[in-house]
Amino acid sequence: MTTALFRPGAVLLLTFSLLLSSCGGGSKNAFTQSGGASYYADKFNGRKTASGTTYRANKRTAAHNTLPFGTVVRVTNPRNHRSVKVTITDRGPHAKGRVIDLSRKAARKIGIVEAGVAPVQLKVVRAAGRR
Repeated sequence: MTTALFRPGAVLLLTFSLLLSSCGGGSKNAFTQSGGASYYADKFNGRKTASGTTYRANKRTAAHNTLPFGTVVRVTNPRNHRSVKVTITDRGPHAKGRVIDLSRKAARKIGIVEAGVAPVQLKVVRAAGRR
């Protein structure tokens, strides 16, 4: 008597699924996150970030608590559907409920400068070290 686990078709499907996921068939950039976004105060312009780079308000950069430096993230404002790609160069935010701190240029691009804090959705578009 054969069970569903040992049917040739089921074994083939399981093997193919495992092969696909281990060979890069699944997305390695599947990280998504929702929460609040804020942006850096002007006083931080010109200061060193946690990655060692200098923060520039006119660049599209951001701070995230866990993503590796160099990761590129698409940040979308669900209220107006505007988005911007930013590179993670710093650690933060340090306020409850916030998931990312944006440079002023990035915040302006998605329309959150006036509000100061707004809901956003994040999606990794390029992992650190990848081109």
